[in-house]
Amino acid sequence: MAIYDTTRFLTRATISAFCRPTLEGLENVPASGPFIVAPNHLSFLDSVIVQALTPRPVSFFAKAEYFTTKGLKGRAMKTFFTAVNSIPVERGEQAASVAALKTLLDILGRGEGVGIYPEGTRSRDGLLYRGRTGVGWLALTTGAPVLPVGLIGTEELQPAGSNRIRPRTFTMRFGTPLYFDKTGPDHALPARRAVTDTIMDAIALLSGQQRANRYNQSPATE
Repeated sequence: MAIYDTTRFLTRATISAFCRPTLEGLENVPASGPFIVAPNHLSFLDSVIVQALTPRPVSFFAKAEYFTTKGLKGRAMKTFFTAVNSIPVERGEQAASVAALKTLLDILGRGEGVGIYPEGTRSRDGLLYRGRTGVGWLALTTGAPVLPVGLIGTEELQPAGSNRIRPRTFTMRFGTPLYFDKTGPDHALPARRAVTDTIMDAIALLSGQQRANRYNQSPATE
């Protein structure tokens, strides 16, 4: 935890100094117990931002290559993502994704926070895409409150296709927690779909994005 606290403090200080973010709704973050953070996704840096600026620790998925890349850069990435409690997952592999969701269950079972992007991958055109139902499954299985988050302007920090990070202001809005009845893992797909749609509606109100009535796809799968 000491490594996490130090990494989070330094990251938060850096973001605050260079980006001067506007934070709204911090009082909506539950003071104790498990919770699920569900943001829109505009930038590679979104997870770092949410983990650094949320008052309580949040564990996010991270691409497995962040933990396996060779060389000095690879070691630096692994150290950072491990320090902030990121969870490695193989992109595009169903079995790995299911195992990762079960890891989130363990974290929530310990009364901690997890983060999941309902869109799956980041939006490269600014639209808010249809949510995938993993977040609905997680909410119904655990009964943990879902905290919708609207990120505005984070795409300007590192535009898609660029490796350069640029200091820019942005806004992060925490919405009112959403509570759903705990049904356990054996619930029907329509229930997951309805919960996910409710969460996406809340995110849309916070982010102000135009909606896209389709799933987003990463460039590699288009």
